[in-house]
Amino acid sequence: MSRYLILLPAPEAEWAALPASEHEKGMRSHGQFQQDLRQGGHQVVAVGPLEPSVLATSMRPGDDGGAVVTEGPFSETTEQVVGFYLLDSEDEDDLRAACERFAARGEHIEFRRMAV
Repeated sequence: MSRYLILLPAPEAEWAALPASEHEKGMRSHGQFQQDLRQGGHQVVAVGPLEPSVLATSMRPGDDGGAVVTEGPFSETTEQVVGFYLLDSEDEDDLRAACERFAARGEHIEFRRMAV
């Protein structure tokens, strides 16, 4: 069994400005993805949206041996990670196929197997 992290990047400002119909379409797409995961025997360990990146706190090593703590995301990009799926699966090929179907419905995802 391997563990996978599916990251959901999106431009937060654009997403927030979309009409309710687009948000509903996205929710249906997630529902179909979760159904595909169940049918493929993939176990959802955790799934969820993240608070906006402006509420993030970034921490990195400081020159004095302490931590430098800043408010906001680690990097400024056009897309932010807005949610994730943490999955356990014995069938990477089927999981990748489910992810490809999810992406084909208009979702942008990053598929990552966790290192052992």
